[in-house]
Amino acid sequence: MSDYRHVDLAGLEKFEATPLDERLPFRDTYQLLQHGAAINPAAPALSFIPSGQQWAQPQSISYQQLLARVTQTANLFHDLGVGPGDVVSYLLPNLPQTHFVLWGGEAAGIVNPINPLLEPATVADICQAAGTKVLVALGPMPGTDIWQKAQAVRQRLPGLKAVVQVGGPGDPAQGVVGLDQAMSGYPADRLVSGRQIDPADTASMYHTGGTTGTPKLAPHTHYMEAAMAFMTATPLDLVPGETLLCGLPLFHVNGTTVTGSMPFSQGAHVVLLSPAGYRDPGVIANFYKIVERYRAVMFSAVPTVLGMLLEVQKGQADISSLRFLVCGAAPLSVELFQRFEAYTGMKIMEGYGLTEGTCVSSMNPLFGERKIGSIGLRIPYHEMRTIQVDEEGRYQRDAAVDEIGSVAIRGPNVFSGYLDPAHNRGCWPGDGWFNTGDLGRQDADGYFWLTGRKKELIIRGGHNIDPAMIEGPLYQLDGVQVAAAVGRPDPHAGEVPVVYVQLQEGASLTCQDILDYLKQNVGERAAMPKEAIILKAVPLTPVGKIFKPALRWDAVQRVFAQELEALGGMAQEVEVSVGEDKVHGMLAKVGLKPAPGITAGQLERMVKDLLGLYTVKYELRVQ
Repeated sequence: MSDYRHVDLAGLEKFEATPLDERLPFRDTYQLLQHGAAINPAAPALSFIPSGQQWAQPQSISYQQLLARVTQTANLFHDLGVGPGDVVSYLLPNLPQTHFVLWGGEAAGIVNPINPLLEPATVADICQAAGTKVLVALGPMPGTDIWQKAQAVRQRLPGLKAVVQVGGPGDPAQGVVGLDQAMSGYPADRLVSGRQIDPADTASMYHTGGTTGTPKLAPHTHYMEAAMAFMTATPLDLVPGETLLCGLPLFHVNGTTVTGSMPFSQGAHVVLLSPAGYRDPGVIANFYKIVERYRAVMFSAVPTVLGMLLEVQKGQADISSLRFLVCGAAPLSVELFQRFEAYTGMKIMEGYGLTEGTCVSSMNPLFGERKIGSIGLRIPYHEMRTIQVDEEGRYQRDAAVDEIGSVAIRGPNVFSGYLDPAHNRGCWPGDGWFNTGDLGRQDADGYFWLTGRKKELIIRGGHNIDPAMIEGPLYQLDGVQVAAAVGRPDPHAGEVPVVYVQLQEGASLTCQDILDYLKQNVGERAAMPKEAIILKAVPLTPVGKIFKPALRWDAVQRVFAQELEALGGMAQEVEVSVGEDKVHGMLAKVGLKPAPGITAGQLERMVKDLLGLYTVKYELRVQ
């Protein structure tokens, strides 16, 4: 993007003097693909590596072929009854067909990408919330249970009109359509529906938030996704024909935008790094050979991937083509940043984004100062600020320079609210601004710095404790791989801090070692954890963020289970499970089986005495 090489906020604002609509050459994602394909129809759009060990034998798809397959897939969906308001959900790994389904589904109706690693019950909940009409899933394959999950999900969705199988022949007698065979029978040069896509039409609905509980779906319009592709490509200075590597999943906005719609809008080339992406050990082991083979200029990753790539020998691989990588999803330590840049010779572009903003909100400038540890400047045509809000999420005032506040966003890429209105409470401080839930500050140069999440603050007797006060020192302790501090419910203080730790392989630290170290290194007495818990693996989201809700649920489960030990012989069985709840945020479910001679009423009174002082809501079930 030749006229956009800003180095600071002033340059960004100068670029914005021309309205976005005067620059944007497309208004919907089908038009976006047509635009990208017109640049050079014969150029490669996708190269698919079947596995990390077979990186030199890709399946290549030109732009002309990509647009044709997307069009045929859209026409198939139309024939299955999918209209502009109907939802196509998919359970797919990273395949060329995933792009056919994604963009073809948006051309016909609304697409709902779903993490195929989720349990069938959770997938069914998402489909029910979305109103899924057609379910697309990978057919039976060795090493994957996606098709079995799809079959289980199908039983839970009586309103489902069709199931489409990828990589299999289908089963017409069972109402299963084989995508690969079926789409070939449809026109590749036009949408048979004759649809003229309105930019305000919903294009997709992405599941965001936790992996359990009531699904939180964020609808994206066609205009949002079209604008996001342009707004992301602009600061990255991408040109037609350049190659990007895709290792992040195509059920997440990073995968579908930064290594999907964005490069496709520019006529660039995307290499799919196997169905499993970065989770394929062969992809990591051969990463630098892959870079050399395809002359990749960039890739998108999370810090955990960079840590793995630092352990891989470059050998004789020529990786000089790499200009930069986009890194987000989780904080990147200064040490990892500097080590990786020194090892690879490329620039790390730290950024920030969220599903509710389509994908990207801010990024360190490619041609200006990169402030390590910051999330950079807002991207063009996107507004971003820090604000002070009250307990109900209502706007009070703008935060001062370098004052920590709630990060709020507004712009053509920001959604208008979750599908379920219940999820919108406290998120909208007014005038179209969305409160991200993240805490941060903006410096005098306009750079943003994340400091945590408001809901991650540990509130001990009214004292706000930033988890970073505990986690930061632990990352300096030899043997610690991952550290995550959360609040454990306490009947007196409301919450007290506890810390979960994942050790490096071969480390022999004990819980007491960790607590002894923290006594010397946590600067505030109230922040000293009451307990250290070592886990084999700290739970992560699909894109590598620490999934703290699961740790909070675990902390509650441990406390309640310990309290209920006081029931002694009154209960034969005691079960406690904790998870997300639509009304309460978090809910503990307590199941009891009375001992002979003990009534349900006696148990209920006893449980009330034991758990009544905790702020966590619980639901009691006596067998």
